[in-house]
Amino acid sequence: MMESSGGMEVGNHIEQAIAKVVRGQDGLIRRLVCCLGAGGHALLEDFPGTGKTTLAKALASTIGDANFQRIQFTPDLLPSDILGVSILNPKSGEFTFHRGPIFSNILLGDEINRSSPRTQSALLEVMAEKQATIEGVRHAMEGLFFVIATQNPVEFRGTYPLPEAQMDRFSMLCSLGYVGIEDEMSILTDQQGGAHPVEDVEPVVSHEQVIEWQRAVTDVRISEELKHYIVSLCAATRSVEDVKLAASPRASISLMKVAQAMSLMRGVDFVTPEVIQEVAVDVIAHRLVLENESKYSGRTGRSVVEELLATLPVPV
Repeated sequence: MMESSGGMEVGNHIEQAIAKVVRGQDGLIRRLVCCLGAGGHALLEDFPGTGKTTLAKALASTIGDANFQRIQFTPDLLPSDILGVSILNPKSGEFTFHRGPIFSNILLGDEINRSSPRTQSALLEVMAEKQATIEGVRHAMEGLFFVIATQNPVEFRGTYPLPEAQMDRFSMLCSLGYVGIEDEMSILTDQQGGAHPVEDVEPVVSHEQVIEWQRAVTDVRISEELKHYIVSLCAATRSVEDVKLAASPRASISLMKVAQAMSLMRGVDFVTPEVIQEVAVDVIAHRLVLENESKYSGRTGRSVVEELLATLPVPV
């Protein structure tokens, strides 16, 4: 066990605060918080009304003095609506740059697949490198920067599949699913008075505490054998016959970091094979592109990763 549980407490405080307003999603909440601790970005995918936006807003509300911005993606949204634009000041005759919502600590991109690939790609540089090049000028993102994007299934009308390069920028893709009867009854009770419970979420950690927590995640020990296990798992996707686009080294890095964050939230300073297996599907599956014949037969990226987890030798 760790000598200091500070890192664990930051993640757990956030997790517990979210669980008070997002019912029946305990496992998903923990994975999302781990994605934050790992310094990555999360994509939430599921049908409308399952609580994707509520979950993102609740997480943002738990972090004090953090700048939160929300973008509603629509078909007519332009890259400049995200990044910002220079506007001429008629008095001075000079252009003044007005920052877009991308300049925030926590960014919610709601229904990201409602906008065109051109607009979606405006997020690529900033998600990968924490910087945005606008009109030839580099703008660095200081401190905490966490993107939570939501999307509805791509077969719905009026949606655009995310480009493969952007899917690879998301550390994890998680689906909420429908909650059980008892949890759904609790949701009705929570909102019976008219106000949404997410409005009552108060900060439980500071911006700086989250930054320190992310640093602590990088100190969680992972053996050479487990790093080899992670790389072997991602490399195995490149030899699967039905996989047209396999996992990149970015997937290996994300899997290591998310596993470190999950371990820290459990109060231990080392990674185990079980933790890697627990998060591997959410980290790797969305990066895989399968051949059409395979997709039509019902095979998915998640099933491919599950098969590899079941067959790949596990370090002992």
